[in-house]
This record gives sequence, structure tokens and C-alpha cells, in this order.
Amino acid sequence: MKKGKLYLIPNVIANETQQSVIAPQVYQVLPNVAHFLVEDLRNARRFLSSLKIFDSIEILNFQILDKDARREELPQLFSPIFQGSNIGIISEAGCPGVADPGAVAVKFAHENGVQVVPLVGPSSLLLALMASGLNGQRFTFHGYLPIDAKEGSTVIRNLEKESKQKNQTQIFIETPYRNNHLKRMLLDNLKKETLLSIAIDVTGENEEIRTLPVKEWTNLADMPKLPAVFMFLAS
Repeated sequence: MKKGKLYLIPNVIANETQQSVIAPQVYQVLPNVAHFLVEDLRNARRFLSSLKIFDSIEILNFQILDKDARREELPQLFSPIFQGSNIGIISEAGCPGVADPGAVAVKFAHENGVQVVPLVGPSSLLLALMASGLNGQRFTFHGYLPIDAKEGSTVIRNLEKESKQKNQTQIFIETPYRNNHLKRMLLDNLKKETLLSIAIDVTGENEEIRTLPVKEWTNLADMPKLPAVFMFLAS
């Protein structure tokens, strides 16, 4: 039997933006998918419902694929593909497989000869980098910095040295309620001439993207509790 395909389906990164950021390709593919691996069930159901493609969301099959998913669960999760049906992966936000637990399923697909089809959609990391004016040819995404202030300070200083040596943009994210904590850590530990870029609520109604030397960030207002991407480039 011919295997189905694994489609990587982008989700919105800001509420109520599906009409402007979800590509026509997604609308064309989704009618051929009835099985989904999702990071958050409620979020995925709400997203698919908002696209108004399916007569009923109740006819679709959802399985959870989050950060706690175990490799030994994957053969069962992939059973529809091995039976000839397509599966779609939907992240909580943005593109599956990028800073996302969907990567483990994509790896499993390649190991088992399953065709992987990435669909065009919004990625807060790439959109923020595009708009930052920082080096878009050499960059590294580090995920979350250590919560401990001392450890985080050491990491920031080491990465600033690496940024200068390699002319490399360093990229981070943080949970929204800790935005100001990370911003303060960066301001306290980066050199005054280092360029710091902060992108808030990318594609959303409160979107704001600023790139300034560290010395010019100090007196600006606190950040809102919205998704943000942090980047810096040392000179």
C-alpha cells in the first residue's frame, strides 16, 4: 500500500490573522487531511475551524504530539500514514519543526520513507530576523536562556563574544510574563554598542519591532506580556 504524506501545517502566531498570513496552499491541501498530530488540542481545533474548510471539525482525528511525546509512541501515531492516509502536524503557533516538538515526528518520517511536505506560513523567528536589520546570513537560535540570573549573565556574555567573532546574530525567545526579566538581563550584560532588537507580537495588532544600540534601550517603557523574539549582534 502506498504511504500517505506528512504535511507540516503552519498555525497563526497572532490571533485572528489567518486570513492574512495563511497561504492559499494550506487551504488547498487541508481537504485531503483528516488526521492531525497537534501540540495543543483546543488551539488546533480552533485554528482549523477558523479556516472554514471542513463541514465539521468532529469528523477529524486528533492525536497529541507535544514536548512529552515518546519516540515509542510514533509508530502508532503514524499508523494512518502507513495505511495510506495523510497526516498534518499543527504546532501551537508558527511552523512545525522549528523550535517545536514536531521535529521528532519529522525525523521519524524520514527514517521510515514518508514524504514530508512543508507548507508556507508565518515563523516569528524569521519574520523578526527579516525586520531586525541584523545579520541574516549568520545567525543562531538558542531557544530560552537559563532562568538563573548568574548563569544567564554568563551565557549572554559568552554569546556576545561569539557574535562579535563570527559576525553572528544571536536569537532567543521567552515566555511573555518573563519578557521584562530577559530584557533587563540583556541590558545589564551586553556592551553599550551592541545592537539589540526586540520584536513583539509579530503579525499581530500590537506588533512592534525595534533595533537600537543597548545604550539607547535603557529608558524605554516595560514590555507588554505578548510573544516576543530577542536578538543581538555585537560589533
